[in-house]
Amino acid sequence: MGYGEKRADYYRGRYWIAPGVLRTVVDANGATIRFATKREAAKAANDAEAKVREVGYRDPNAGKETFGEYVNRWYAAQELAASTMQNYKRHIEEHLLPAFEDKAIADIQPTDVGAWEKKERKLYAASSVKTWHGTLHLILADAVDEGLRDSNPAAKRRGRGKRAGRSRNRGPEKVVTDALGILLTAERASLLSGRDDEFVAVVLKGYTGMRWGEIVGLERKFVRPASVRVEWQLYELDSGEFERCPPKDDSYRTIDTPKWLSALVAGHIAQTESAPCPCHEHTYVFRGHGPANGAARHVGAKLVEVARRAEVSAATVSNVLNRPDMVAERTRIWVETAIAELGYVRAGQTGETAAHWRRTGFATWLFHPATAGWCPKKAPQEARPVPVMAHPWPGVPARGWNASGRADACWLPIARGLTPHGLRHSHKTVMEEFGTPPKLMDERMGHEDGSVQARYSHITARMRNRLMDELTEQWEGALAARSALHPRSPVRALDALLRARRG
Repeated sequence: MGYGEKRADYYRGRYWIAPGVLRTVVDANGATIRFATKREAAKAANDAEAKVREVGYRDPNAGKETFGEYVNRWYAAQELAASTMQNYKRHIEEHLLPAFEDKAIADIQPTDVGAWEKKERKLYAASSVKTWHGTLHLILADAVDEGLRDSNPAAKRRGRGKRAGRSRNRGPEKVVTDALGILLTAERASLLSGRDDEFVAVVLKGYTGMRWGEIVGLERKFVRPASVRVEWQLYELDSGEFERCPPKDDSYRTIDTPKWLSALVAGHIAQTESAPCPCHEHTYVFRGHGPANGAARHVGAKLVEVARRAEVSAATVSNVLNRPDMVAERTRIWVETAIAELGYVRAGQTGETAAHWRRTGFATWLFHPATAGWCPKKAPQEARPVPVMAHPWPGVPARGWNASGRADACWLPIARGLTPHGLRHSHKTVMEEFGTPPKLMDERMGHEDGSVQARYSHITARMRNRLMDELTEQWEGALAARSALHPRSPVRALDALLRARRG
């Protein structure tokens, strides 16, 4: 039976968790709760002891299991989406195990978590550390539920730490663009790839607000005369494979498309190959760009496992494989030993064309150079302006040996800092500008509003038609502005649109 124990100027609740083993009533952060009266303390202690009796007394040796042992068992018990499981695995292997693997679950203290977080913040972005801290909190919260601990050492106490007038870790505002920015970005991305897929995809994304995975996973059978149906998305895993899964938060929806956009996508489908992809046996609207990644078929140890064995970063392992002269000899020997012990073999190039866009490849080598006008850094070359031949306008990227020396122009930025996801923000911003009803905006974006106001509002055909007319007017304005810059384009799909407008 629990009881209240007198302290200096308060009472604390004490209760039994096993014969001869007493515990104090604490809050969610592990701090002792101070009661004003003995009766209140005794009542809280009895309630806590009753909870212990419901699940039985805890083994005195509970919590001696190491974090590494527990997290392996914890991960195996999870049944979540493939993307979530992948993220948890990355957080655990790359950031949590190096710090807590050999510590007993019961011995992890808030000071240990604080020291780990402080160390991580010196190496990584605050937003990333916050995400990893959330995973640690979830794992330790489950350990508390299992009776391995009394409290969660990763819980944040309110009012602690440095204070500022605004969040010190607040990220920058998302960059958006207008209709002409979407059109020019689509044209440049197509010039960089040498085909129309990128032009059509960027325009479709900018005028529908579809998520990246929904664009990549758009099957031809879901493209209709006046709409696009979102039924699936393709999520890229670390292994290089693409998981075909439902859209985020089950946001199945039909997105209305203006006549000109439906014609653009239908024309693209008619002029491209329709063979099913080898990974899913489905026919998609857009094709991948560049060589296929052999990592999806590569079995055996991964690069991150080599990094863990050698106790170095994945970037160091990459340097040993590609630029060994940049790595200290002692570190290089450690990495080479780990490679030999694990039997790590690099995935070779197959010479095949990728079935789908890879998120990083698209953003790094096509989208970012198109919006910012700069090629990314790739050893031994530093970041540099995209070299282009000035004619025909807006300039065709120069390729091959001494491309920068042969080029006679470079691109100016369109929207520096714009990302593919920024096109989704751009579409929402445009609809706000039009005064589109919130219910219709939520439908197009795949959002859900559970308020009473949303329940009593409905979408009418007149609302849909008005939005399609406004998007068409915006597109026509962008085409007119582009035509004023130059009446022709090296991109076949855009050149046809400009010719049709002149006609």
